[in-house]
Amino acid sequence: MSGKIKSRSAANADTITGGVSCDERILRDCHQLYTDPGSGLISVAETVSVKLLPPRKKITVMLMGNHSAGKSSFINWYVEEHIQRTGVAIETQGFNFITSGRKRESLTGNATLHLYPHFKPLQEFKGVSEYLSTEICTSRQKRFSLVTFVDSPGLVDGDMKYPFDVDEVIMWLGDVCDLVLVFFDPMGQALCKRSLNIVERMNEKHGDRLRFYLSKADEAGGESDRQRVMMQIVQELCKRPGLNKCGFDMPTIYIPNPNKPSRCVNQIEEVCRTIEKTINQTVQNTLNSLEKDCELISEAITDTLSNDRQTSAMNRRARCKSCLLTLLGFTVPLALMALLVLGILSQELLEVALGPEGTETLSLYLTPVVKVFESLTVEQQLYGCGGMVLFSFLLLIIARFSFRTQPTLSGKQKRQLHEKLEYVQEVVKSKKKKLYDEYLRQSVSDQDMDL
Repeated sequence: MSGKIKSRSAANADTITGGVSCDERILRDCHQLYTDPGSGLISVAETVSVKLLPPRKKITVMLMGNHSAGKSSFINWYVEEHIQRTGVAIETQGFNFITSGRKRESLTGNATLHLYPHFKPLQEFKGVSEYLSTEICTSRQKRFSLVTFVDSPGLVDGDMKYPFDVDEVIMWLGDVCDLVLVFFDPMGQALCKRSLNIVERMNEKHGDRLRFYLSKADEAGGESDRQRVMMQIVQELCKRPGLNKCGFDMPTIYIPNPNKPSRCVNQIEEVCRTIEKTINQTVQNTLNSLEKDCELISEAITDTLSNDRQTSAMNRRARCKSCLLTLLGFTVPLALMALLVLGILSQELLEVALGPEGTETLSLYLTPVVKVFESLTVEQQLYGCGGMVLFSFLLLIIARFSFRTQPTLSGKQKRQLHEKLEYVQEVVKSKKKKLYDEYLRQSVSDQDMDL
């Protein structure tokens, strides 16, 4: 892509002609900032016990509704290739992922989960793995390079049995998809209770992701027939408290056919605008998450270094206390030994060793201790000596076990953390600002950017 500032339509034209749109490049660069093996944010965060998830490079759009509602036909129209089988019968029996790639390819269940690791929890649903598939095509029409479609099985009431718990799988996918398109067809299946039950449950958790459409609107007859069908659907939806809300909208859409013109208003471009809006919001959310994760990592590194400094100070205090108790522990037996030695030595020998003044000073301090010791019986003297020896051992044990030091970071580790903090603060944040500027330049002028 050239350095000139282009509008969104020009960026889309680049995508159609095989170039890379600005949004696609921003999502790709953000993903690279997280997953780079050497200096990615994920590896940096792991060093300070912070777990990050890499942003996805595409949005995920799930299509749901009763069978023959036109879900697969819409995907074929959007991609402008015949990828999904279509027909009145239940053609989609599992969950099909449709995405863009370098060459046309079909993947089975295990390969699909390897391609989309964030969908691996689907393995926990019994029987669903065999009904997963992926269709990769080279189309870059519209914004398909930034979209992964999930075509869900057609839902029906009655005795229809699925090889897996289709309701729970759809609910789980609704938790991870960015957008859920609900198709109601006017041919009598729009009021499928299974579809309405799932929609009501999903609306409680992710009402902002749901979009409702009356598909195959050109097959509903005249305008009065279409209005009657829409009223029936809206009435059925409004019976459910979770779906009875203000601002409900259900555009009419159908696949345009030049050989079969229709007077019905076709709002299928509204679906494209909804997908476009979701892509734009995803780009903004990704850039905002990048900034938040940088702050999270910076705060974690700062806290780690601060805690290490506090631990080092505590270790110094613990060593001082341990040394003091150890000194006291050895002082008691040394004092007993000194008393014993001094008692054995003669007065003349002490005067030779310490001098007259030293001997007199020693006698001054030791005379009270000697008198107290001599006033005790032999048995009391033995108990006293034993007690002092035991007390000294107790002090040594306390010094050994009560004031243990905590591990701290080495100089190399602290240096590496400072380097990572500098990398996050200066390199990643400046890259994020640059990407945000590039994103905004698609919509606003240089003059507005300079303000």
